[in-house]
Amino acid sequence: MTSDDIPIGRRVASWRVRRQMTQQMLADRLRRSKSWVDKIERGVRPLDRYSVIQDLAHVLRVDPEVLLGQPRSTPAGTPDGVDDIRAALARYDTPQAPPEMDELRRQVGYAWLTYQHAHYGQLVRVLPGLLDAVQGARSAELLVQAYRITSSLLVKLGEADLAWLAADRAMSAAHDDPILAATAAVSVGQALRASGRDRLALAATLAAANRVRPQRSAGEWAVGGTLLLQAALAAAGCGEHHRADELTDRAAGVAANLRGYDDQYRTSFAPIAVELTRVLVAVSRGDAAEAVRRHPAIVRREAWRRLPAEYRGAYLVDAARAYLQVGDLRGAARALVDADSVAPAEVRCRPLARTVIADVARAQPAPAGVARLATLVGLTR
Repeated sequence: MTSDDIPIGRRVASWRVRRQMTQQMLADRLRRSKSWVDKIERGVRPLDRYSVIQDLAHVLRVDPEVLLGQPRSTPAGTPDGVDDIRAALARYDTPQAPPEMDELRRQVGYAWLTYQHAHYGQLVRVLPGLLDAVQGARSAELLVQAYRITSSLLVKLGEADLAWLAADRAMSAAHDDPILAATAAVSVGQALRASGRDRLALAATLAAANRVRPQRSAGEWAVGGTLLLQAALAAAGCGEHHRADELTDRAAGVAANLRGYDDQYRTSFAPIAVELTRVLVAVSRGDAAEAVRRHPAIVRREAWRRLPAEYRGAYLVDAARAYLQVGDLRGAARALVDADSVAPAEVRCRPLARTVIADVARAQPAPAGVARLATLVGLTR
């Protein structure tokens, strides 16, 4: 059992013993009864008020996060360094001696893994140098990949216009290569949706999806399926809900025909991605009850656990929005806490997540996990 799996009452008991206190001593310092402490430690009484957890932590001389089993490991707020990425995108001169191609491929692969593990602060520091290197190497494949990573990260950080610039650079770098252009179009669609231009995103992703003619690999099918999912989300954003369902169904047909591929184009496309999109489309059209109905079964699947941390964390923030729409504050809190456990930067660095946290934290009393997150991201004093 990991520390995160230990019930909070057992953590309280462990720290009480470590501080050489009896239950009565702890109760006296909290101005509570010994029976109350005993019930907390045995899990008979729920400990779901952050203010109470703070009182316990103060007496036990530990941080509240230690009792919650989720010590702060990721700083809150947008990582510093976006201006350095902007400067790298603005440079048109190239370095004199770019790294060897094998080393550059390794660096791009490392950047992808950093993104998929949602280590956004680390990626912000890596990208300016990587962009300089790939611009000097002039490899269309590596340029498209680096610009796609950059665009995806900037969407996360709320820099939609700069994300669109990076996606457009990816499209230009693809030249006449149809599969590179298709992968770049995924980023174009994401950036346009992030900037509220769903109609343009729909046109761009649907046109790109219709141009994909998979002949060589399942990976190309996956790119086409991903474009259909992006088009479905854009259609939902435009209010074209019937069309969104049709596009999602088309993507489901593509996913059903996929048989094991290595995801060389970094799409994470699979049947589980289609199911997640159905939830997001339902949220977009205001049918949160349908989204909440689908959600629990999805996150119990083995395929869910195989998705990148970034993907799962982003989805869980959207699931919290669905729970919020149906008035289930505890469900919203659970989704946010789960997102923070899976991918802390998704919750602590993204402006979108801060908005959802603020909405849930307004409840009185705020659920303990969300009250803690609100404090971490600076939404409470």
